[in-house]
Amino acid sequence: MNTLLFLSFSKMLSSGVCTSTVQLPGKVAVVTGANTGIGKETAKELARRGARVYLACRDVQKAELVAREIQMMTGNQQVLVRKLDLADTKSIRAFAKCFLEEEKHLHILINNAGVMMCPYSKTADGFEMHMGVNHLGHFLLTHLLLEKLKESAPSRVVNVSSLAHHLGRIHFHNLQGEKFYQSGLAYCHSKLANILFTQELARRLKASGSGVTVYSVHPGTVSSELVRHSALMRWIWWIFSFLIKTPQQGAQTSLYCALTEGLEVLSGNHFSDCHVAWVSAQARNETVARRLWDVSCDLLGIPVD
Repeated sequence: MNTLLFLSFSKMLSSGVCTSTVQLPGKVAVVTGANTGIGKETAKELARRGARVYLACRDVQKAELVAREIQMMTGNQQVLVRKLDLADTKSIRAFAKCFLEEEKHLHILINNAGVMMCPYSKTADGFEMHMGVNHLGHFLLTHLLLEKLKESAPSRVVNVSSLAHHLGRIHFHNLQGEKFYQSGLAYCHSKLANILFTQELARRLKASGSGVTVYSVHPGTVSSELVRHSALMRWIWWIFSFLIKTPQQGAQTSLYCALTEGLEVLSGNHFSDCHVAWVSAQARNETVARRLWDVSCDLLGIPVD
């Protein structure tokens, strides 16, 4: 973890800003994990620009409070809350079903929610929690909403990953962490999966000429609730709080990828501080990306094409 901390600290002092002036009246956006941190700030900015924004959250009561706050701050009343528990595929399918019945369009999907350094546990479907929530949950959600994104094109998908992906590996023989498990590395593996998913999805969408583009982002080291499961990380965050980004700063790269005009040619790329960023050799492995796609489909009961 020392390497990860060093790499993270080297990034803390830089902070890109989304300078796009694009307005979003008539556009529809979904932001997962939007009741706190980066997700909340992302949803707030999309609402400020006039979008109809869905806060897709596990904690509905907390999300309702945030929705009212955003409505008051932006003057946009089209900020809606819907239940989404990414640790339960039944909840994901229920969310998608209701959304598709309710909305004719979807222009922006921000796969922002995540867990970090959890003690070993499994989702409702038996997936290791990091891989289940951070990767498989968003994989399924995107799959279920993809036709709506295509119908609404041009549209975009933004997957929030992390610099931590550099320490990640996809161990297909231990994808659920049953043979060996370390919470910090489990997070890294899931963040690598986010980037591999982004690249493979972008490749498929480009081949079909869908008009949907997809990006992965490293938001920076941000003051958020993501470190709630690790006393060590909370202590480190407190010690170096003067270096750590605010949630508003952390949301900038997600917003950049969601809003910046002319970014379509960079679909599939990874971004940090509003610029294309280097990814690890593992994250550039097309064979692993395709295999992960097929394995994810199999785990989720999605037909493999």
